[in-house]
Amino acid sequence: MPEWFSNWWNSLTPLNQTFYGAAGFFGILFLWQLVAALIGMSGEADVGEVDFGDVHDVDYDAGAEAAESIASFKVLSIRSIISFFTLFTWGGALYLNWGYPRQTAITYSVLWGLAGMFSVALIFWGLRKLTKAGTSDLRTCIGKPGTVYLDIPEDGMGEVRVTVSGVVSYVKARSADGKELKAGTPIRVVRRLDQTTVEVVPVEEEE
Repeated sequence: MPEWFSNWWNSLTPLNQTFYGAAGFFGILFLWQLVAALIGMSGEADVGEVDFGDVHDVDYDAGAEAAESIASFKVLSIRSIISFFTLFTWGGALYLNWGYPRQTAITYSVLWGLAGMFSVALIFWGLRKLTKAGTSDLRTCIGKPGTVYLDIPEDGMGEVRVTVSGVVSYVKARSADGKELKAGTPIRVVRRLDQTTVEVVPVEEEE
């Protein structure tokens, strides 16, 4: 370890050292989540998201569409929580390093963390709305593989992540045999039910 780093580290207070250590940890997690989202691996990471409700009906009216839009806005997700702690810890470390009082530094850090959490939730909500705009012709995804994004309950409606017209999209789906399919289950689209809904089967059932 370089001497300058040791001198700098030893000059920090225990609280500031804790903030820097946590900032490094959450910074790495944040970068991993960002890379995963960019290369299309994010569907499996969303299993831990806390949803504010689901809309399971196949026929949507204006009220149902609005309810679904609100429900798809997830503030408490793996990405947003990691974003909160990344900005909170880095903010705390830097504010303390700049000589701010402890209470002021923590208060500002919480504000930065909350801003990051809501910003990330808003960004990915917007991205999901954009991908859903490409689902007008679901016939292009028939026979395509995908992954269950939101649990498909028994004889109920869930959501799958599948490529539609060359675009990765999130589509309402139900199981062909009515059985429950958990998030993360590999599936294949077998039929289009209407303009917004498809029927799927687990991949292992076809093998």
